[in-house]
Amino acid sequence: MPGATDAELRSHLLWNMRAGLNVAALQCQFSPALATVKNYNVLLSQHNAELADAYKSVSGYFKRTGGKKWQTALDQYTTRTYNGFSTLHAQLGFCEAAGSIGRAALEQPRGKLFEVAQGRMREFRNSLVPVGDGLFVRRPAPAHLPLPTLAEECWDKKGVMKKKCWSLPLS
Repeated sequence: MPGATDAELRSHLLWNMRAGLNVAALQCQFSPALATVKNYNVLLSQHNAELADAYKSVSGYFKRTGGKKWQTALDQYTTRTYNGFSTLHAQLGFCEAAGSIGRAALEQPRGKLFEVAQGRMREFRNSLVPVGDGLFVRRPAPAHLPLPTLAEECWDKKGVMKKKCWSLPLS
């Protein structure tokens, strides 16, 4: 976005992350555990004001710089942005990254979504790079939480686990 202001570049970054999460909601439905559709829909509701401001700013950039054909330029930008996240050969890595970024976005308070985009867009873009044919690809195993103990002394009368029996510290 040549000649963009800092605010427009910030909006561009946020709008790109939103577009990537939108594509993920469509492409990553093969893994319900990633919750890309649910997370994206909640993200739209939770951060609607910040996303609306970002779109207004990006549109304003094209109105300011595009002359009479600003709408065409905005449409081309939007199409290129979405197509830039479409992947086949890196789908697994992209979907894993989108799932993680989507969860991080939901943890962010309203008005602070940009911070997720700023901190995670490099990772999101890098996830689009194919990693090979899969035969020799090494992926870290997903973290699995241990099952709670079923020993009677770990449960109170209401069926709540006693703190001394938690295998992982909870905050």
